[in-house]
Amino acid sequence: MALYEHIYLARQDISAQQVEALTEQMKTVIESFGGKIEKVEYWGVKSLAYRIKKNRKAHFSLLNIDAPAAALTEMERQISINEDVIRFITIRVETLEQGQSVMMRKRDDDDRGDRPDRGDRGRGPRPDRGDRGPRRPRDESISNEEGGF
Repeated sequence: MALYEHIYLARQDISAQQVEALTEQMKTVIESFGGKIEKVEYWGVKSLAYRIKKNRKAHFSLLNIDAPAAALTEMERQISINEDVIRFITIRVETLEQGQSVMMRKRDDDDRGDRPDRGDRGRGPRPDRGDRGPRRPRDESISNEEGGF
């Protein structure tokens, strides 16, 4: 059997329980064909990069699947009929990711530790510009003629 990662987006106006029911429906289809779902992750409601079918947000869910291709074909057929699912993608992978996915990992504060010291204002020191010489004198006659300050 092949290994797959399947992500689907459900409309934002359905509840989390309805999203779980969709996941269970997919699980029964996969198991009826002799496959199994290794991991299920609900990523929550997230904003979309652009509107999809008049939705600006969606429920995101990930399924790691170990199943034959026929099971995936049937599951995708049923998902495409369901009006609550606005997008889905299934990708064949060599190995399934163990533990939490990247979306679920908590961002550590140490992630940004490799950045250089930015000083007390958030900016580094100004680069040396060398000697630029004296400024030229201001031409007062131009600003007065044009109604300047």
